[in-house]
Amino acid sequence: MGSEAAPSKRSKWSVSASEMSMRTYNPIRTVVDSMKLEPNPDKEVIALSIGDPTVFGNLGPCEEMKDAVIEATHGVKNHGYGPSVGMEGPRKAVAELFTCPEAPLTHQDVILACGCSGAIEMALVVLANPGQNVLIPRPGFSLYNTLCGSYGIEGRHYSLLPEKEWQVDLKELESLIDEKTACIVVNNPSNPCGSVYSEEHLKDICAIAEKYRLPIISDEVYANMVFPGEPYHSVASITTEVPVLTCGGLAKRYLVPGWRVGWILINDKHGAFEEVRKGLFKLSTRILGPCTVIQAAMPDILKKCPDSFYEYAVQTFKENADLSFKALSGIEGISPIMPRGAMYMMFGIDVHNFEGFTNDLEFVQRLMSEESVFCLPGQCFECPNYARIVLSLPKEKIEIACERIKDFCTRHYCTTNGV
Repeated sequence: MGSEAAPSKRSKWSVSASEMSMRTYNPIRTVVDSMKLEPNPDKEVIALSIGDPTVFGNLGPCEEMKDAVIEATHGVKNHGYGPSVGMEGPRKAVAELFTCPEAPLTHQDVILACGCSGAIEMALVVLANPGQNVLIPRPGFSLYNTLCGSYGIEGRHYSLLPEKEWQVDLKELESLIDEKTACIVVNNPSNPCGSVYSEEHLKDICAIAEKYRLPIISDEVYANMVFPGEPYHSVASITTEVPVLTCGGLAKRYLVPGWRVGWILINDKHGAFEEVRKGLFKLSTRILGPCTVIQAAMPDILKKCPDSFYEYAVQTFKENADLSFKALSGIEGISPIMPRGAMYMMFGIDVHNFEGFTNDLEFVQRLMSEESVFCLPGQCFECPNYARIVLSLPKEKIEIACERIKDFCTRHYCTTNGV
């Protein structure tokens, strides 16, 4: 027996949660849970808040996708554990879908993950250590803040400029970089803004990354979900120098967020990610990849979905964006910013001219209690005095929601000095 003292007996049960768990917070949940949300009992609730395109039943997977999954269930090898980085067949299918002359890919450059959120987590953790900082957009997807907080990484916010259709404030972005900066996170097309960056703007972002030798995590879960006539460029196709981890998944473009399959594309033209590749493989072994049945169905899903399937979804988002922008533009006190892709729109709130409101939380809360319309307050995305609406609802619900927002603003907006 050693001389070490025996642990003291505890008089009662007291089990502490880990420091990591207690650092973890979801900004949307934190903000929304702090609000008193009671709808008007005389009006049906219209939730313009939910980023799940399937919840209203007007959008969902095509028959080819369903058939692929059914067929995959018959495969005797599709029900057990798969390789931690994902099965080779679906990795090849993803590589073939996204490879291009500017950013060539093979299946060895693809790692499958549990949803795009899982891919983002792996990409962030493989590049940043606790105590380092990562540059993330504001307004931006709340998960970036959640993951940074969990892992003890500082999330430094660079601004997206509403007056420039949510382009990155390049001067501010560069000013945030120091010796502890691990990477830059870019989200294009954007949640929550619906913005789509031009080739030139992406080149400007990449030029800063190249200047400071910083890798980029590119969240492209909305890849190719741009409105008709809008060009789309992946970050990896823009740069010949900057190493890029591109994160994507089935959730949004294929309208199946519950299927939980995402991926990381390793775009590395100069071998800078040699150690990162090993790190990603090690991280993948924590859990053995996403659902093997969905993985097995992916080659057919990615190859057999008809163009009409994608076109219908994007056309739905575009028509709802046009409808919402026109309706909200005519309302005093709010200023919508027309999106160019994804499935969201942001609008500014002139809170100083609304009687009884001091911020976006109070605006959203009162809108819910009076009109049973729920938008997400901008504070969920580090963007106070804005709100986000989704564009995936049936047209008739969008029309009713916009009319209710108009009625609400008409009652409460004061032109000058409360008059």
